[in-house]
Amino acid sequence: MKNSITVYGIPNCDTVKRARAWLDEQGLAYQFHDYKKAGVPADLLPRWMAELGWDKVINRAGTTWRKLDETTKAGVSDAASAAVLAQAQPSVIKRPLVQWADGRLSLGFTPELFKEHA
Repeated sequence: MKNSITVYGIPNCDTVKRARAWLDEQGLAYQFHDYKKAGVPADLLPRWMAELGWDKVINRAGTTWRKLDETTKAGVSDAASAAVLAQAQPSVIKRPLVQWADGRLSLGFTPELFKEHA
């Protein structure tokens, strides 16, 4: 949705919880897109990969990545293969991914990062 903030992630992620709490504390309205319930928006994924970098969108430090077999990990070598993995395993996407009201994107959460965008 244009001119609104959308937070993409999973609800039980601690970083997503902190990000949502920060937005609530600032009185900023946002929509929450739960990957577990609504999936990864296939129409937006190419933009995320292009603007943020597929290697940043895929969280290689996270539990989901670490649990993948070596063959799957080795198969992620470009935006196309990263997108396939993200669709199959949404928890591998760094969280939260936020589309701000002005259309800019951000990954992760720190109060400083969110102040820049809000």
